[in-house]
Amino acid sequence: MNLQKLKSYKNLQIFYHNQYHHLSQSHTSKTHLKPRFLHNAHKVFDEMPQKEFSDSNHNHLLFEYARANENVLALKHFLGIRRLGLPVNGASFSCVLKICGSLCDEVIGKQVHCDCVKYGFVADVSVGTSLIDMYTKTETEGVGMAERVFSEMPDRNVVSWTSMLTGYSLRGMYDQAIELFLRMQVEGVKPNPFTFATVLGALADSGAVVKGMQVHTMVVKFGFELTTYVCNSLISMYSKSRMIKSAKKVFDGMEIRDAVSWNGMVAGLVANGHDLVAIDLFNKMRLAGVKLTQAIFVTILKVCANIREICLAKQLHCFVAKNGMETDPNLRTALMVSYTKSSEMDDTFKLFSTMNGVKNVVSWTALIGGYMQNGSVEKAVNMFFQMSREGVRPNDFTYSTILAAHPLISPFEIHAQAIKTNYVSSASVGTALLDAYMKMGNNDDAIKVFERVEDKDIVTWSAILAGYAQSGDIDGAVKVFSRLANEGVRPNEYTFSSILNACASPMAAIEYGKQFHAGSIKENYSNALCVSSALVTMYAKRGNIESANKVFERQPERDLVSWNSMISGYAQHGYGKKALEIFEEMQKENLVMDDITFIGVITACTHAGLVDEGEKYFNMMVNDHSIEPTSEHYSCMVDLYSRAGLLEKALAFINNMPFPAGATIWRSLLAACRVHKNIEIGNIAGDKLMSLKPQDSAAYVLLSNLYATSGNWQERSKVRKLMDERNVKKEAGYSWIEIKNKTYSFVAGDTSHPLSDLIYSKLEELGLRLRDAGYLPDTSYVLHDVEDEHKEDILFRHSERLAIAFGLISTPKGTLLQIVKNLRVCGDCHTVFKILSKLEEREIVVRDSNRFHHFKDGVCSCGEYW
Repeated sequence: MNLQKLKSYKNLQIFYHNQYHHLSQSHTSKTHLKPRFLHNAHKVFDEMPQKEFSDSNHNHLLFEYARANENVLALKHFLGIRRLGLPVNGASFSCVLKICGSLCDEVIGKQVHCDCVKYGFVADVSVGTSLIDMYTKTETEGVGMAERVFSEMPDRNVVSWTSMLTGYSLRGMYDQAIELFLRMQVEGVKPNPFTFATVLGALADSGAVVKGMQVHTMVVKFGFELTTYVCNSLISMYSKSRMIKSAKKVFDGMEIRDAVSWNGMVAGLVANGHDLVAIDLFNKMRLAGVKLTQAIFVTILKVCANIREICLAKQLHCFVAKNGMETDPNLRTALMVSYTKSSEMDDTFKLFSTMNGVKNVVSWTALIGGYMQNGSVEKAVNMFFQMSREGVRPNDFTYSTILAAHPLISPFEIHAQAIKTNYVSSASVGTALLDAYMKMGNNDDAIKVFERVEDKDIVTWSAILAGYAQSGDIDGAVKVFSRLANEGVRPNEYTFSSILNACASPMAAIEYGKQFHAGSIKENYSNALCVSSALVTMYAKRGNIESANKVFERQPERDLVSWNSMISGYAQHGYGKKALEIFEEMQKENLVMDDITFIGVITACTHAGLVDEGEKYFNMMVNDHSIEPTSEHYSCMVDLYSRAGLLEKALAFINNMPFPAGATIWRSLLAACRVHKNIEIGNIAGDKLMSLKPQDSAAYVLLSNLYATSGNWQERSKVRKLMDERNVKKEAGYSWIEIKNKTYSFVAGDTSHPLSDLIYSKLEELGLRLRDAGYLPDTSYVLHDVEDEHKEDILFRHSERLAIAFGLISTPKGTLLQIVKNLRVCGDCHTVFKILSKLEEREIVVRDSNRFHHFKDGVCSCGEYW
């Protein structure tokens, strides 16, 4: 076209626009000329004489700028029009309001709103709709203005309603969006596909899948079930609601699928754990000729990371590099994560090193996290400091990642940096910090960090609960859980797992555990693996092995924690043979066992007197499972021989150990020497124990008791004198019992309880009934050189008897009584509890320092082997 032949500015303007659009729609290499043609069109407009202006040419140029996404230029052009006083129509006002929304420019947007009112365009449907769109995208409180514009519109079409729905969804006001959609139905406005896509997105984000399914039926009713972007929204909603089969059904029924459809379905499969199906669909997507974007590669690389599929990750890397996408920082980071998950740290570092000019905080954090995951903590710390030296500012994920490097890096140092960079209130940083402090035993600082986290997510709540559980602060854990519920936070499976682990402590009220079990059922988490395993552990440790077994039998899948908890539980409750049956069943499942498994198995043999079996399983652990025995395993074996009276064999075993025996092993041997009255080996064990732990009262007490049971009062006096000289304090024996969610503790001869008179009166009554049943006190358990009558009185006042008497007067007949004692239960009391269980027709469970005793119908689960 010859420019000299153009007779007017308007023709010049049209020429430049045509050239611009020709370049936009062609695949020519001259696309760099596009901005020049648009600039020339604007220059022609600026030089155009006033007489050549028409109502259309200046408005036309505004639309061209908007169409080219030259929003800033469009806004300047509009302001120029207004300065010249040129007429603007409703379409132009609508266009410029949309531009203000895109640029989030609320100042000019409000000015344009005033012009709309001034020139009478505010009643225009398209202008009103654009005002709604502008306000919901710009102002912090813009939804209120949008609602006002919407309510004042004399005429509203489906686009207006949809725009308001979109505004609510953008601001996370899902309930209002759903309510507006229902109101739309009442007013008889027929939704269009965009309306359905918007409301389905809101329902997906709010988790209201039931309402979403109802909307799905409306989609079918209005004939939009094959509209591509409506189907895309349905796929997204079902995927987010973990209804992946429904999402796949929608996808399979689509006649036309775009890249969003494929990407959404693949991402949904990945999010729901269907990694292999996602890879299969990705391959079908490639065969279908769908254009592959960076987003789909990031998704599939996430799958490669999840399943450690390094070969596919490398193939995708080649494809990405070949198609010029390798410079995309998100793709590079996804590739790094795939390599780190497959322990390919050399390739990860090579990829990171080639990111010249595009190393951002995300890639640095991915590298640091990769080193942490692969056990190279020192390298991770070095990279963290190098990152700082290169001027890259850590973000919340960086801080939360590096905090796991304690003790190579100080939590106090990271805490200070997080405060300085204003990340300390971040949920991820706060959670990692409080977890680090809890592991250090610094609960006070952990709680301070917890309180400073602004938007506490469920992970933060679960972390503080886990910290309380680990530190044994049951009351603190229960208070936090109650506060969580009061603040409207919905617990997840990890929250229940943490609080149930806290309830496994002997100091926790058993009713708390039952209540949290009920809560997990109500929230549909009781079958989650971490919750069911915690339930097995809790019931086993709290004396209710039957409930533990019921949970174990109901588990849809079992992890190593569940199996180990049941084996150890049955062992501690005196059901050694049952524990070994569970172990045999575990072997049939071909599960990989660990050192904890065999501690439970050997303990079961120990408490059941199964010496040959214990030796067999110890050898199996070493020879068949290649597990190196720890001091705990050797301690179990010494205990096995010692309880069976094979004291010489136990001593020989100790002497043949590959490392010196610790205090626990010598204590087990000494305790057995006291039971079997072997003074010779007892002296050896006592001397060893005193030399290892001179301030541990157990050595002195056990040795003095050994001399007392042998009638050697002179030697006993020497041990007691040595205790006094070394200022060693004997641990006081005490027992506690839980009645109606409250725990009551007693020491021997205790008179501090308000019902003390009733308790001793009950004991006197029981004493008479016991003698009628044939009970005779065994005063050999009183290790004092006093008269027999006084010895009987001492037995009468033992802490466990006070606890049982209080339980009998405080609970209805037939109620199970559970008592905990910090020391080994007295042998005479053991006899009394057997008789009482029959006389009172009660089941009595006593947990002492060694094991559980279940008394029922005059028999104890220990089988007198304890």
